Parts: sequence; structure tokens; C-alpha cells
Amino acid sequence: MKGFLLGILVAAAAVLAAGYAIVTRGWIPAGQDVKPSKLERWMAKTSLRATMRRESAGLTNPQPFNDENLASGIALYVTHCQVCHGGPDGAPSVIARGLSPEGPQLARHGVEDDPDGTIYWKITHGIRFTGMPAFGKTLSDTDRWQISLFLKHMDKLSPGAQASWRASK
Repeated sequence: MKGFLLGILVAAAAVLAAGYAIVTRGWIPAGQDVKPSKLERWMAKTSLRATMRRESAGLTNPQPFNDENLASGIALYVTHCQVCHGGPDGAPSVIARGLSPEGPQLARHGVEDDPDGTIYWKITHGIRFTGMPAFGKTLSDTDRWQISLFLKHMDKLSPGAQASWRASK
């Protein structure tokens, strides 16, 4: 039995040593222009989903759904988000095409089905190892909720809000 336990400890130590060597010798690409491995993507996505689920539970948007809040959300989105997440045409900008992982083009791949709290969490905290910055220290709570409101309802905007969104460049 001692030999079996010793074998498990030696095997675990060898795996840890190999992992350490791989990381410290630079054998895992770190450039923004190289796609991450399947393991790296799985680890990042799994951790992100679990964190968002835990930290955004129970968050609800205090901003009422009206044209004033939508107009503010659209203006804030155009100023702070559109360069990476695209405008109403859904076409990625030059900056967006250089991101890895690629930022979702929200006019095509929206977040309308995400809970309010999840959208707000992403805007507030950003997403590590992507181009998504944390706006929690640079935009007010109201601003972040207004952007969230716009993103949550961007597929069913009033004609006035739709015209404002389409006019943005």
C-alpha cells in the first residue's frame, strides 16, 4: 500500500513539474495573435461562467425601460463599446478584428437573452484575458445600467431609439 501511495505522489509531482516547466519556459503562446488552446479556453470560460453566475445572482436593473434611458444607453454604448462590439450593421471594426478572442458583434450576436445582472456584471468587471475592460471605476452605476438596458432590449427598440442607434457611426 505504501508503494502505491508513493507512486501516486511521484506521478502527481511529475505532472506538476512538467506543467511548471511548460509555463516557465514559454511553451504556451501568449501573443494576442495566437488562438488559445482548447484547455485554456475551457478553463477561462468555465471560470467566467461560474463567477458571473455567483456574482450577478439577484441583480436587477433599477433603470426603467423608457426612451430616455435607452437614448442614454445608446450614446454610452456608441462612445465606449461600439469600437469593439460594432454598430447597428454588425460589422467588426479594425480594432475588433485584431482581438483574440474576438469580441462579439452585438448587433449580430446580441445578449438579449442574458439576465440583466450578467450584462451589468460584464460591463462593470470586464473579462480577464480579453479586450473587455472593466468600466466599474470609470462609468457611473446609472451609466452601466443604461448600457445594460440598451443591450438587453436592442432587438426591440422603439422607432425613435432605433433611428438613434442606426444614426450612430
